[in-house]
Amino acid sequence: MVTKNQIKLVVSLKQKKYRSQHGLFVVEGEKVVNELLLAGVKPFQVFVDDPGSMGKFKEALLVSKKELKQMSSLTHPNGVLGVFYMIEPHSGAANDWVVALDAVRDPGNLGTIIRLCDWFGIKQLICSTDTVDCYNPKVLQATMGSIARVQISYVDLKEFLNKASLSVYGAYMDGESVHSKDFPDKGILIMGNEANGISKEVGAFITEKISIPQYGGSTTESLNVATATAILLNEIRRG
Repeated sequence: MVTKNQIKLVVSLKQKKYRSQHGLFVVEGEKVVNELLLAGVKPFQVFVDDPGSMGKFKEALLVSKKELKQMSSLTHPNGVLGVFYMIEPHSGAANDWVVALDAVRDPGNLGTIIRLCDWFGIKQLICSTDTVDCYNPKVLQATMGSIARVQISYVDLKEFLNKASLSVYGAYMDGESVHSKDFPDKGILIMGNEANGISKEVGAFITEKISIPQYGGSTTESLNVATATAILLNEIRRG
């Protein structure tokens, strides 16, 4: 049986300070839990509300639908909730492209960007310290398990770029068209904040400004940062 303290622990993990304190995070849904288990992410506990699901997870603990709803961040819990140990980031020499985020604040955007990195084979995602926490429940739902396959590090972005030996590309409204660029085999792509773009401090390290040409009406002010990331990564992978 699940205890009140276990429920209290899981509920506390909705807040970043308790995730950091315990080194744990929560994901929901059978597919995402399975993705993390298959990727070798260490489980702390898996909770299920259906006896038929018990055999699917050796770490499973059966709880009532009411107990799962207490622990869940979802309006309608989907039957499986996993608590995992945080993934240890490891940094190595970049032999491919790296995506770096400058103060991306929306959880859905970060989750989608993590998923895009996984799709396009980007193994390393660098986040400024003021980027939203990758273990935020809304981020994790948007990643659909891709967080297990992308190395995510939170760093002083200016310090990271100062030490970088790769060319640094930044997404701007007034940069050179991405369609006219010949991209190298490796580099750093910086995507900026949803409202303000790339900060001046980070922009000082950018060697090439790139943009996505606009073909529609001028009433569209800018692209969503995750959408822009998808387009730019597609162009980079095309060479």
